[in-house]
Amino acid sequence: MTLQVELVSPESVAYSGEAKTVVARVATGDIAFLTGHIPFIGILQTHPVRVIQEDGSELSIAVASGFVEVSDDKVTILSDVCELPDEIDVPRAQAAKARAEEALKADPEDVEAKAALARAETRLTVAGGGSSSSSH
Repeated sequence: MTLQVELVSPESVAYSGEAKTVVARVATGDIAFLTGHIPFIGILQTHPVRVIQEDGSELSIAVASGFVEVSDDKVTILSDVCELPDEIDVPRAQAAKARAEEALKADPEDVEAKAALARAETRLTVAGGGSSSSSH
């Protein structure tokens, strides 16, 4: 059996298909969803979501916060941002990371800069890892 998986942003459906396992980061840490998982609703953290196929191949998708819902072997992820590796503008993400780091040097408690840094690092992780990355 497989999971039915959808990652959706306001702009598009980033991914729709089947998977053996989906790993997402919620407030309490990483959680893996397999077939038969109990119903679950959680708040996502800005972090790559890993979609692992039956053959062991893996797709990492950059997600910037949002929600995950699991019910009846279906995993639905709703996020403001869902980006596949080939959709990420690496130079733009590197520039955003540099800007966020500079802002944090000036004010280490800058909430917006912390969020911008997390988004940029997530994008760079996904873009650098490609579709077969097992890092997190």
